[in-house]
Amino acid sequence: MAATATAQEGPADHQRDLDLVQRHRYGDREAFAEIYTDYERTVYNLALRMSGDPFDAADLTQEVFLRVHRHLGKFKGRSSLKTWVFRVALNHCRSRLGRRREPDQPLVDDEGKPLREPQDGRRDPEERALAGDAARRVERALARLPLSFREAVVLRDLEEMTYQEIAEVLKVRIGTVRSRIARGRERLREALEEDLRAEARLLQGREETPMERTP
Repeated sequence: MAATATAQEGPADHQRDLDLVQRHRYGDREAFAEIYTDYERTVYNLALRMSGDPFDAADLTQEVFLRVHRHLGKFKGRSSLKTWVFRVALNHCRSRLGRRREPDQPLVDDEGKPLREPQDGRRDPEERALAGDAARRVERALARLPLSFREAVVLRDLEEMTYQEIAEVLKVRIGTVRSRIARGRERLREALEEDLRAEARLLQGREETPMERTP
C-alpha cells in the first residue's frame, strides 16, 4: 500500500521526501546533501534549545545527521520526513542530555549570545530592549524545565508544530502531548515569576543598602 502524505504537508512535499529517500538508497550523495540543507538549521536550533549550549548543539547536530544518514533507508513515508528527522534528533538529545544535570543558564545562539526574538523594524530601541529582556527571562526559565516538558513546549511554542506532529515525534498520545505542554507552560510561568521576584528582591536590597560615605 502506497504511503500517503500527512495532513501537515502537501502531496508534492511528501513525494519529494520519498524521492530523496529513494535516491539515497541508490547511492545518490546529492540526495542526502539536500536533506541536510533542508533540516540542518532546524535540527541545530532544536538541539540548542534542548541543550542550552552552542558547542553541545553543534556536536549533537552532527551526531544526529550521522544517524539520519545511517537509518534513512528505514524511512517508510508513514509520516513526513520532517517528523522523522525530529524524532531522530529528539531521541538522540534525550540519550545525551537525559542523564546530565539540567542546565541552569540562558540559551544562546551559535555566537554565544543570548537568543533574542527577531527584531521588528517598527519597534523603537526601547521597545526592542524590553523585548530582549523578556526573551532572556523566557530562555533562562525554559532551560530549567524537565526534559519531557521542555521538548513539548519547544516543539509547540517555538517550532510551531501541531499536536498531531508532536505526538508522532514523541510517540505518545495527543492527550499526553496536551498534558505535557500545559504542565510545561505552567512550570515555565512559575519559573518566570520566581525570576521576577528574585530581581525585585535584588533591586530592593540595593535600594536599602546605605551609600558609602566618602571622607
